[in-house]
Amino acid sequence: MPEITVTTVVVLCVAAALAGWVDAVVGGGGLLQIPALLIAFPNLAPATALGTNKAVAVAGTGVAAVTYARRHPVDVRLALRPGGLALLASAGGAMFASAVSAEFLRPLIMVLLLAVATFVVLRPNFGTQYVAGDPIPTTRRRMALVLLVAGVGIGFYDGLLGPGTGTFLIIALVGLLHLSMLTASATAKVVNVGTNLGALIVFGSQGMVLWKLALGMAVFNMLGGWIGAHMAIRRGSGFIRIVLLVVVTVLVGRLAWDQWLA
Repeated sequence: MPEITVTTVVVLCVAAALAGWVDAVVGGGGLLQIPALLIAFPNLAPATALGTNKAVAVAGTGVAAVTYARRHPVDVRLALRPGGLALLASAGGAMFASAVSAEFLRPLIMVLLLAVATFVVLRPNFGTQYVAGDPIPTTRRRMALVLLVAGVGIGFYDGLLGPGTGTFLIIALVGLLHLSMLTASATAKVVNVGTNLGALIVFGSQGMVLWKLALGMAVFNMLGGWIGAHMAIRRGSGFIRIVLLVVVTVLVGRLAWDQWLA
């Protein structure tokens, strides 16, 4: 257990609140939380940083998911299907987390994120042309794709590495199910609870979670998630689209820094 000062706790709790807000709106809170943990504790094992992040994030995404469900129409049954599968896939990814080179994965993630940003920029109506009252197409083919991409693929990725999981989920749900950005963000929170919980079970069983620190950070992460969910509901899909592009840009910059400049 690393030595923890009051200043360190305060800084990490602020980072957790900001991460909760970002996660609730568009995903990507790990961009703030994981680096904050590694900066606060330079000798902390990466797997422990990932595990502690999951313990904090599962609380924030849970609050955000409940907030969305209460204030905005969400097909919970639809979300639970990929969410349950994502829980299992994320646990599988977490088992391989210590065996995969981050230097190998970062360039691939950057390419995917840049492709996402380019697509959203070139399609200005993406995620904004559908409204909350539109029926959600749930054909077998579309549902199978959602289970494969969001449940298995993104779920496994979240357990393995994690940055941008919520962002990838939103893009997948908008693209495959024609949801609005707002509805996709709400649905993604339910799936993200599954991915966080699956990875947490594995990291926790391996002793890779700083539980006391995570408990304090979780309170602020939940507060940030609650505020972020309310802001997203109030401001709608256009606001989420802008935050999405900002988060993707910052995430790519951070990954590029870690890959070539750090």
